Amino acid sequence: MNLSTQRNPIKDRVAIVGLGRSAYSRDRGTTELTMVLEAATSAIGDAGLTAADIDGVVGGGLHTNGIDPAVVVSALGLPAVTWWTGVRPPIGNHLTAAVNAVWSGTANAVLVYHSMYRLGREPFRARAAAGLPDGRALMGDGHTDSEPWGMFGPTGYAAWAARYLHTFARDRKDLGLVALNGRAGAAENPGAVKRDPIDMAGYLNGRMIREPLCIYDMDVPVDGADAFVVTTAERARDLQATPVLVHALSMGMTAHPEEHLTAGLDHTGQTVASQALLARSDLAVDDFDVLFPYDGFSIITLHCLESYGFCKPGEAGDFLAQHWDQSRHRVLIDGRVPINPHGGSLSEGGSQGAGHLREAVLQLRQDAGDRQVGGAQSALLSPGGLFFNAQGIALRAG
Repeated sequence: MNLSTQRNPIKDRVAIVGLGRSAYSRDRGTTELTMVLEAATSAIGDAGLTAADIDGVVGGGLHTNGIDPAVVVSALGLPAVTWWTGVRPPIGNHLTAAVNAVWSGTANAVLVYHSMYRLGREPFRARAAAGLPDGRALMGDGHTDSEPWGMFGPTGYAAWAARYLHTFARDRKDLGLVALNGRAGAAENPGAVKRDPIDMAGYLNGRMIREPLCIYDMDVPVDGADAFVVTTAERARDLQATPVLVHALSMGMTAHPEEHLTAGLDHTGQTVASQALLARSDLAVDDFDVLFPYDGFSIITLHCLESYGFCKPGEAGDFLAQHWDQSRHRVLIDGRVPINPHGGSLSEGGSQGAGHLREAVLQLRQDAGDRQVGGAQSALLSPGGLFFNAQGIALRAG
């Protein structure tokens, strides 16, 4: 398929008009549903709407991560819902489903939610006593029951990170720059769970999890939830919140979208998603004011910069070093464009892209506090990994 000729009839026609969050923590000590409802009610209120205005819902569902939409509809008392669906993370799946529902007229105002839940120790003990698996693979921490025997999740990304470093004769400092940049952003984010500073020596001495990925290369499992409200751009103009327009969306898979079957890093799902997004967008990579490359594993960020054309394959580490602001201990592309100013998955908390989307909306609303990028008008996001869940999102200020 010729990606240069892709259509984009939804361009700037649908908007994000509400934001809500249930605080991230390593252990909230509450239920997953409670966190979803906290985030959802905040998002609906932020948009200036009521439960009666919400006629679409998308979030976790049966056999996926999170709380089923029917439970959320019931708990919120939404009186007349005309569309709903449960999707798997990352957040691009949720947003794309909501945008398509609004654009098609299937719903007028869609609640989008995503939750992360680590659980406490006692439920694991209770499940073990009953002879059941601990359930974490189904509760949002991104790990699978097949580890460490299969090449999935951290095992797969460690292998591909090693392949990347070997192929391009690079070293772990390239990965370290991603981690250090995220931690510097988190220092300015009161909602981040990891805010203590680290330097390159600290990164290199970090506990090794799966060579070459250490503790700082993998996202931080948290309890928490995010929610958004999506509606038409026309309706958004009459609401109290500053709208953020969905400019373009994409997803990407190749013929063999599994870690152990992918032929090489030269053509991945992220490659497909990046090419499709840029083909649908009026904006080139140099036009965006703030960037949100996914960092569930640090290697994903390096590959993202290369996939979008910021640099050539194998040169992402050099690109980060070239644009490193020593005074702020972070990346500022051309001295102005930050990467993951909220801390990303590595430091704010592993949210499967929901935190990236929230921060992008805050930036384009000019409402990001001390992290605010002056005059930010557009944001580029790449939720998801390299293989079966790669996505792209381009947002513009309304």
